[in-house]
Amino acid sequence: MSLLSVKNLGKAYRVYASEFQRIGRWFGLPTRPSEEHWVLKHINFSIEPGEAIGIVGQNGAGKSTLLKMITGTLQPTEGTVTVNGRIAAILELGMGFSPELTGRQNVYHAAGLMGFSADQIHEVIDDIEAFAEIGEYFNEPVRTYSSGMQMRVAFAVATAIRPEILIVDEALSVGDSYFQHKSFDRIREFQQQGTTLLIVSHDRGSIQALCDRAILLESGTVIKDGKPEEVMDFYNAIIAEKENATVSVRQLEDGSIQTRSGSGEATIESVSLHDAAGQMVEYVPVGEPVTLRIKTQINADIPELVVGYLIKDRLGQPVFGTNTHHLDCKLTDLSAGESPEYRFDFSANLGVGSYSVAVALHTADTHLARSYEWLDLAMVFNIVNISKDEFVGLAWMPPSVECVR
Repeated sequence: MSLLSVKNLGKAYRVYASEFQRIGRWFGLPTRPSEEHWVLKHINFSIEPGEAIGIVGQNGAGKSTLLKMITGTLQPTEGTVTVNGRIAAILELGMGFSPELTGRQNVYHAAGLMGFSADQIHEVIDDIEAFAEIGEYFNEPVRTYSSGMQMRVAFAVATAIRPEILIVDEALSVGDSYFQHKSFDRIREFQQQGTTLLIVSHDRGSIQALCDRAILLESGTVIKDGKPEEVMDFYNAIIAEKENATVSVRQLEDGSIQTRSGSGEATIESVSLHDAAGQMVEYVPVGEPVTLRIKTQINADIPELVVGYLIKDRLGQPVFGTNTHHLDCKLTDLSAGESPEYRFDFSANLGVGSYSVAVALHTADTHLARSYEWLDLAMVFNIVNISKDEFVGLAWMPPSVECVR
């Protein structure tokens, strides 16, 4: 049985010519609205116990509206939401805190609204205060809090008792780096204990680190539901898409999904990795010098060409990226028919594992300005440890050590 099931969910905001028509609609009378705007329509998905789902999409795609309907704070116009478990949600900063009440008083109030008894809250109030780490402010009015302090208390309350489903909107983005790390540690701990996670974020790293599935909303509908890396690559392509750009998706021989987008005015001909002797390689020893070669083709006269690459780990997390704009190596006034080639030399100071390379052709400092082509999974290579001391992690940073007694 699914822990959460959403079937044909939709939300419309309607305007009626008069209040009588609106009231008549409540009683089932056949009245037509003068205006109707659908924020969400035909949303279908289900979540199994222990899954971690990321909801992504551009502003206005309907993400927050969807979460509000799932938590019951907003009624759908059509469709159903079936929940088989207790939900803890952080949708908006403050969670309805009263600015005149202290943090402690608001904890009792908010936790009570979540269905906890006074005895249950009393048992965890000390843990909530300790987790929030706002010191004496816990007993001061919330109106004296910064947005980050409100977030600390809100998150501490929502996660004081482990829920079956934890829903987190963009609210965590207002917290400081320390508390974000602390919050994500608690989220991972809950995941290990079986909590289902539903998170909305524009942060690719958070989605790919926490989630095993992602859902992409666009104009109020689900346009992609799949592995986080595939969905985030497609989302990135949509953001970069221009009037004359296209987005294509194809499945590679190993089953992975490759996303390609751009205007096509310049295209990527080949991407390869070479060792110090110039030989093409797929396996690279830790710390060895390599050259990333990117061959391009100019298909139309363009004012500028910037070439960038991004190395990602097996989960799609960015490891390192740069481009010729930042490296002060730009070509300008290129003509159709030219075939520039770029060679990036660096040492493979990476941890053991599999990595992929994404390549972008564009103008200015990022591909969001004018994207000629973006290609994910342009190539894959593996780092192996042949001669270095054993270590763990994504980076090889060998230290010198001194032992003192």
